[in-house]
Amino acid sequence: MLTQTTAVTAINIKSIPERWALSAVIVIGLAGVVAVFTALLAMAVGFEKTLTATGRTDTAFILRGGSQSELNSGIGRDEANLIKLAPGIKVGADGQPNASAEANVIAELVRQGDKNSGANITVRGVESKAFDLRPNLKIVDGRKFTPGMREMIVGRGVIRQFQGANLGDTVRMRGSDWKVVGVFESGDAHDSEFWADFEVVASTFQRRGYSSVTAELDGPGGLKTLSDALKADPRLSVDVQTEQEYYSGQTKQFRATIAGMAGFITVIMALGAIFAALNTMYAAVAARGKEIATLRAIGFRGLPVVLSVLIEALVLALIGGALGALIAYVLFNNFSVSTLGQNFTQVVFSFKVTPALVIRGLIIALVIGMIGGLFPAIRAARLPVTTALREQ
Repeated sequence: MLTQTTAVTAINIKSIPERWALSAVIVIGLAGVVAVFTALLAMAVGFEKTLTATGRTDTAFILRGGSQSELNSGIGRDEANLIKLAPGIKVGADGQPNASAEANVIAELVRQGDKNSGANITVRGVESKAFDLRPNLKIVDGRKFTPGMREMIVGRGVIRQFQGANLGDTVRMRGSDWKVVGVFESGDAHDSEFWADFEVVASTFQRRGYSSVTAELDGPGGLKTLSDALKADPRLSVDVQTEQEYYSGQTKQFRATIAGMAGFITVIMALGAIFAALNTMYAAVAARGKEIATLRAIGFRGLPVVLSVLIEALVLALIGGALGALIAYVLFNNFSVSTLGQNFTQVVFSFKVTPALVIRGLIIALVIGMIGGLFPAIRAARLPVTTALREQ
């Protein structure tokens, strides 16, 4: 049986160029399915990688109790001071807690290539310790803002996606002008933000308190120590988690949305590809009816014929899947976009076409190819020899 299957399969594969138009229907259809599927999930993976890369496991992130994000969190100045003095927070060489109370407010910028449509951008008012708590954040052009001045530094991602935020530009916010004096890179979600002095941000945006407190933990048990101390204080109502846990949690809704969209679109396109494969393979079997009948007449069994048709469909599916993955990689890998995060501000990130996504796309292509080739293969094996010869 193996010898017969190999012989028939070789004949089928060699004849594909003669049926290139029919074969191209399967290849192009599956390339489209895999390209769309891979591109959509690459967007979700890129968004997730950006946010999960934000924050550290040895840094606590404190919000008002019950808050889902910084935007709806509020911590008073007195509360922030109590938090900073709590046990579990590491003390720096200057004798002060390694903590930064920060405000998260919203500004508006116009996208690159657009004229009027504005988008929300995060402006983070920080204290001096904020830079020590984010060692991955580096000033790559210009300088840090001067405390007490309306100066800002901008993430590289904002510059890529929006107008009027380059070094030296003046940004208009809340009736006041802010000078962009520096550009930074952090490789995470902070690349989508402006940073400025907290006191100036609070004064301009009329904020009486903070959105969050970020603090370096004092050793492996620091998180539990800090959490227990803050829960025991009746003056406070806050939630404590690591900074990385907070930003990772921000991806759940987006990932679920994209996964649902990818699944729905893939199913619709896959159905179309299956019908295309069925039509193509039925046509291929019909075109080779006399050839198959002759093989059956000289002693070839039905199972090798079934397997040979299936293998041909799988080869075409694999070619289509590989082509789709290549298209997705060339067009979308590291393609930079921005989308609305849970703070209702834009998060800049890049698509990531990973090996795992490519493998998943190829598996989908092979499954579609198998379904599309199975019934034509069975028909080819069951067709009576005399009928096939007479039809030809």
